[in-house]
Amino acid sequence: MSSIQEQTFTNPFRTFTKEEWKTLNGKRSHNMAASDLDNLRALGEPLNIAEIEDIYFPLSSLIELHIQQYRSLHALSNDYFRRDEKRLPFIIGIAGSVAVGKSTTARVLQKVLSLLPDNPKVDLVTTDGFLYPNAELIAKGILNRKGFPESYDTRLLLNFLSEMKSENRTYKLPLYSHMVYDIVPNEFQTIAQPDILIVEGINVLQVNSQKQSGNGVFVSDFFDLSIYVDAAEEDIVSWYIDRFESLRATAFQDNTSYFHKYADMSPEESQKMASGIWNEINRPNLHENILPTRYRADLILTKDAQHFVKEVKVRRI
Repeated sequence: MSSIQEQTFTNPFRTFTKEEWKTLNGKRSHNMAASDLDNLRALGEPLNIAEIEDIYFPLSSLIELHIQQYRSLHALSNDYFRRDEKRLPFIIGIAGSVAVGKSTTARVLQKVLSLLPDNPKVDLVTTDGFLYPNAELIAKGILNRKGFPESYDTRLLLNFLSEMKSENRTYKLPLYSHMVYDIVPNEFQTIAQPDILIVEGINVLQVNSQKQSGNGVFVSDFFDLSIYVDAAEEDIVSWYIDRFESLRATAFQDNTSYFHKYADMSPEESQKMASGIWNEINRPNLHENILPTRYRADLILTKDAQHFVKEVKVRRI
């Protein structure tokens, strides 16, 4: 089965099978242990050293080429303008559907990029922290549209990225909790002078989410490289339902969880609830706002039904 609504205009991309892609590893060594995988994988997502070696090491080598070119251009620019400006972070955007595995991709990429020869400082930000607090969403009447473009404080996200691409490279971000399903008051994530910044979220390649900014500046304008994580929709739905049931049996049992009200559901009721949420919220958001951004990415990672990357598309240069 092809990935979601596979289209024909793939000429801008080179396509590599997994077998072809893994030959680009470049013999990069690593000291990752099996215990590292537990900190990288998301709930219900398989991850092994082979996937990291076959997919993410070649990807890190390719990104390293982009970073080298980026730094070379910075040095040439300083010479040309007779300036000694500090180098700005290389920013990578990661987009894709809910439940497709963006978070795992982002964490693994953060880890392997930190292993590059110059040991860069790699920070990771998710756009969950830029959601409006629930109180504001309720006031706007859009709590049931959390994740849709209008539920994000896009001005704040644009301001953050603008600061990262300026002399000010330290920023305090709102902190989001999946347990309470809301922004946590008076708690922040501090980003301080990263060499590489990864920004992960369903909305990072969207353009309609920036209508309110009024200045024609898009989140993706600040990216030096963008990645879309793709899969067949039927697989994503299956992963979403499985994840919901796993959370019902674990995190939802905590009475402080926003979703504790679902804790006593039977597996059948849990599956029905997850399917309903997917069809009412996540599927429309996917088709209206997320999927149309796929071909805006520089690189597309396509997963198989087992959650492993089976194909890589890279935009031609």
